[in-house]
Amino acid sequence: MAKAKTVYSCTECGGQTPKWQGQCPSCMAWNTLVESVVETTTSQNRYAALAQSSGLQKLADVEAADVPRHPTGIHEFDRVLGGGLVPGGVVLIGGDPGIGKSTLLLQTLCHISSARKALYVSGEESAQQIAMRAKRLGLDAGPVELLAEISLEKILATLQQHKPEVAVIDSIQTMYSEALQSAPGSVAQVRECSAQLTRFAKQAGVTMILVGHVTKEGALAGPRVLEHIVDTVLYFEGDQNSSFRLVRAFKNRFGAVNELGVFAMTEKGLREVSNPSALFLSHHAEEVAGSCITVTQEGSRPLLVEVQALVDEAHAPNPKRLCVGLEQNRLAMLLAVLHRHAGVACFDQDVFINAVGGVRISEPAVDLAVLLAIVSSLKNKPLNNKLIVFGEVGLAGEVRPVQRGQERLREAAKLGFTHAIVPKSNLPKQAIAGMEVKGVERLDQALQLLRNG
Repeated sequence: MAKAKTVYSCTECGGQTPKWQGQCPSCMAWNTLVESVVETTTSQNRYAALAQSSGLQKLADVEAADVPRHPTGIHEFDRVLGGGLVPGGVVLIGGDPGIGKSTLLLQTLCHISSARKALYVSGEESAQQIAMRAKRLGLDAGPVELLAEISLEKILATLQQHKPEVAVIDSIQTMYSEALQSAPGSVAQVRECSAQLTRFAKQAGVTMILVGHVTKEGALAGPRVLEHIVDTVLYFEGDQNSSFRLVRAFKNRFGAVNELGVFAMTEKGLREVSNPSALFLSHHAEEVAGSCITVTQEGSRPLLVEVQALVDEAHAPNPKRLCVGLEQNRLAMLLAVLHRHAGVACFDQDVFINAVGGVRISEPAVDLAVLLAIVSSLKNKPLNNKLIVFGEVGLAGEVRPVQRGQERLREAAKLGFTHAIVPKSNLPKQAIAGMEVKGVERLDQALQLLRNG
């Protein structure tokens, strides 16, 4: 028997080369080439267009209609999706093993199966295992149709025959096409199966939800074309040692990106968290130094987060700079601004910053809160526990405005905060009941407010 011809495919870009190399010649990534068998296929229509072809027309003549949405029955999941599931939309959900992807999707299908025909395709678990999970979670899974299969051709035939409105594929890395010879999970199989399922979803108007494995770095496994071909990309975040789970949208063609859904893992599955700000705030018996409350914006949702700072005398030539939940390089920049424009030096101090609750903050609106927490810890002077602070700090020492400042203030007032230090441009036009808001233009003005109490 003749030996099968092999090629080396890049796991990042899908490029191919006949010999192994340390660096992919297409995308210049290192150690991403894996061996695979040259694919042979007899199918003649594998690359049909996803959308129906149309004649040349002007954009102004195209009628723009709102995309219909179907609620899932889980409000936090609907928030991340942009309002609900879209017919013909393809959603990709990734996350660490055991974080709750299959649990959330099984709960979703059980909620919507009473009104819409739903199909759960499992390539990792048997039908008995899924039935045991549904029983353990106390779900009414009677109307949900179940298929334990990994063959793409059989799955497509079942979809065409039963015509469900919502289909879940768990997971895309376990599926394989008989048209290809490589093993399930390979670059070629993942690319082919996702393309065929997406094509069917667009043509039949079926909402397709794909579950994707992640690498040890936390990124979705497989070629990047997997993220480009789908309409929505969601990531599960959360510590395995914590019961809270965050679902974040990184791509959404039918809604806003960076939306955040908060869940709590319980014995009955994932439960919605209606007041997520309570997760990220500590409850101290008395005021403590180095603690400052800020308001960060996650999509359309303002979240109150406690930023903690610990400044201690360094006992080594190189003081430590450590951040948990914030960007470490930005901390070094803020310390330089604090020294230059406020006269507070930390070059002989170890500085540790932590965002309570395991949340990761990427926006610069927390700059002012970080600096005030550092000064509070350095001077051992607690801040008012009813004070909230937000604002971006520039290299010239100025405090810049942030987006949606009014919504942040209203959220803080709703949770009982009575004082605020914000950029002067974010001062509310109308007074907020029960809250005293002070605006600052420069960092030294904010520190002066602290000194005056």
